[in-house]
Amino acid sequence: MSPDLEYSSGPVGQAVTNDYDGFAEAYAAETESSLLNGYYTRPAVLDLAGDVAGRRIVDVGCGAGPLLGALRDRGAIVTGVDPSAKMLELARQRLGDGAALHRGALGGDPLPFPDGAFDDAIACLVLHYLEDWKAPLAELRRVLVPGGRLIVAMNHPWVYKLVRPEGDYFATEEWSDEYTFSGQSAVLTFWHRPLHTITSEFTAAGFRIAVVSEPPPASGARELFPELVTSPSGSFLCFLFFVLEAA
Repeated sequence: MSPDLEYSSGPVGQAVTNDYDGFAEAYAAETESSLLNGYYTRPAVLDLAGDVAGRRIVDVGCGAGPLLGALRDRGAIVTGVDPSAKMLELARQRLGDGAALHRGALGGDPLPFPDGAFDDAIACLVLHYLEDWKAPLAELRRVLVPGGRLIVAMNHPWVYKLVRPEGDYFATEEWSDEYTFSGQSAVLTFWHRPLHTITSEFTAAGFRIAVVSEPPPASGARELFPELVTSPSGSFLCFLFFVLEAA
């Protein structure tokens, strides 16, 4: 569970589920330098990506583009895809008119790229929104070169039992909650999968699991967020990270 967003486990309001166009600016502002995003998720993905100079990378679900910008600064050739027109507008403002940005979504039409177009693909906080992974994972595998990497960040499956004790950990179940981004409420709906289902779906799609990571936040997080980073290790239970290699 996010330690730096207001969270409600009660009935959700009238906001449209997963309507990122409706709260794009609030979300981008909230997550630019938050603990969860600025000091946890993005640093973890960049660490897993390693040396990306010259690598062709597609970020599927790129949002306002902070990860794309960081990868480009490290020498990657970046492409972004997102279903939200407003998020892409914010990404364009960040990255400039020359950035390769496309509107699209996993689980919808095929990605607008030829087979083997990328060395790496990133699905950061994307897959947990999808009920069916078969077609999305096949599409991600298609656009990767053989041996290419898919870097995934997603809700840690154990978090589901923390926020939904009545839920069945061993089932694939839908759940929703209301969050607050920069003072604006938004409903997010997720699909929980147990760990064994997650790993089975990855391998069935033709990926080899190279890394499973539960990283601590980046250096400086405890000093900036002392009320949130409280464990002796500095770690907290939130997301689970994978590096998958295309067979």
